[in-house]
Amino acid sequence: MKLKIARFIAILILVIPGVLATFGFLHMKDAVFLFFSQFGESGAEPSFRWGKFMLGFVEFAAGVGFIGGWIFFRDRKRNYVAPRFKVKKKRPQ
Repeated sequence: MKLKIARFIAILILVIPGVLATFGFLHMKDAVFLFFSQFGESGAEPSFRWGKFMLGFVEFAAGVGFIGGWIFFRDRKRNYVAPRFKVKKKRPQ
């Protein structure tokens, strides 16, 4: 039973950054689409929502960075990475 709970917690640790990255992408998309949708309004000067876009970018980068780092360190532990990414061992003197 302990193993099932541990695996469930591990999945939650990966799902939360994935959801964060998804919301970040949606914030960036909304900012860009809102900017382009304002062109059709009568004489309105379109304004870009930089705050929403940058918030989305930070959320997206944090989520993708966490998941990418987790996969990289797991693959390094299992020796699946290219030789240049393997941990360097110090030579005895």
